[in-house]
Amino acid sequence: MQMVNKALHILIFVRNNALCKDKKGFPIFALMESTRQKKVSRLIQKELSVIFQQNTQEILGNIMVSLTIVRISPDLADANIFLSIFPVDDPEAALKVIKSNTVMIRKKLGESVRNQLRIVPTLQFHLDDSAAYAEEIDRLLKK
Repeated sequence: MQMVNKALHILIFVRNNALCKDKKGFPIFALMESTRQKKVSRLIQKELSVIFQQNTQEILGNIMVSLTIVRISPDLADANIFLSIFPVDDPEAALKVIKSNTVMIRKKLGESVRNQLRIVPTLQFHLDDSAAYAEEIDRLLKK
C-alpha cells in the first residue's frame, strides 16, 4: 500500500510540474525554477487571486475560483495558471468564460504589478484537475 501511495505522489508531482505541452502533446517540464521565477510566480498568484476575488461575481456569478499553481517561463513572458472552479457542473464552460476575459484580467494584473514587473506575462488558463486525477489513479491501482 505504501508503494501505491508513493507511485501516486510521483505521478501527481510529474503532472503538476509540466509547464505545458508541445505540438505533439508531450509535457514540457521545468523542474528547476530560478529564484526570480518563483518570486514572480508567487506575486502573480497573489495578485490574480485578489483580481478573481474582486471580479468573479461580475464575470461568473456565484462561482468560486481558486488559483492552485502558477508556472512562469524562464523569460518571464508566459504564465500558465491552473485554476480550480467550483461549485459548477461544467468547469470547461467557466474556463471558456475566463479565457474570453483574459485581456481584462491581464490589464488589471498589469495595473497592480506595474512597479514590480517590466513585462506583464501572457496568461494561459488551465483547469487543475489533480484531485480527480489522483482519484482516478487510486481507483485504477485498487483494481
